[in-house]
Amino acid sequence: MSKPIVIKIGGATFGKHDPILEDIVALQKKGLSLAVVHGGGNIVTEWLKKQNIPTTFVRGERVTDKPALEMVAAVLGGLVNKQIVATINTLGGRAVGISGVDGAMIQGRISNRELGYVGVTEKVDTTVLSTLINAGFIPVIAPLSYFAIDRPVGAPLMLNINGDPIAGDIAAALKAEQLIFLTDVNGIKDINGNLLSKLNKVEAQSLIDSGIAAGGMIPKINGSLKIIAVGGKAYIIDGRKPGALLNAVLKGIAGTIIQ
Repeated sequence: MSKPIVIKIGGATFGKHDPILEDIVALQKKGLSLAVVHGGGNIVTEWLKKQNIPTTFVRGERVTDKPALEMVAAVLGGLVNKQIVATINTLGGRAVGISGVDGAMIQGRISNRELGYVGVTEKVDTTVLSTLINAGFIPVIAPLSYFAIDRPVGAPLMLNINGDPIAGDIAAALKAEQLIFLTDVNGIKDINGNLLSKLNKVEAQSLIDSGIAAGGMIPKINGSLKIIAVGGKAYIIDGRKPGALLNAVLKGIAGTIIQ
């Protein structure tokens, strides 16, 4: 198996992701080993509203109680995951949909009790991923984890987990060559709003420490630092632009490269 490329598809690109999936299929046909992690929290929110299940946020993060966890598992592990897999297969690729629960791949614990059943990764078991990649499939991974550590009696067996950190965890565990975040911005910007095209780990960490990087960019940078630690590089690119993924992988053209 060649060193794989891990691609994180953000929920903000959903509805616009068929060109991204075309690029993924094109890369697979070139013989590259790929794994895809997807988000979709915005779609979960839509379904919670349809079911009249209230959504509560603490400092911008969704509180995941049992009803919300059931919806996350159904929407992300089911609807969203299978739509992506079906599209890749329809486009001529070979994909299999799984979640972090399958094969106890992502073994997690609760990160903050205020947030309910929201997890962080303690361990990544790459057995299922490596088996699928070696067999010529693209694993498409929904952001759920197996509740493996310190689970109270009667608690669910799964946890909701942010897709950006687990993309970094998976990329590091696979010793991936590249980790690519497809999002709805063109990269990381400085305090004046200027695009930062290249960063090293010290510069990337300082953006978090100084507060210049905020919100959803923080987990992307943290995920990037994980792959840097094993010798890979991370790209943060605008997934809304046609050909952005191909340009990143084949030409090294990206909004921000962290290496």
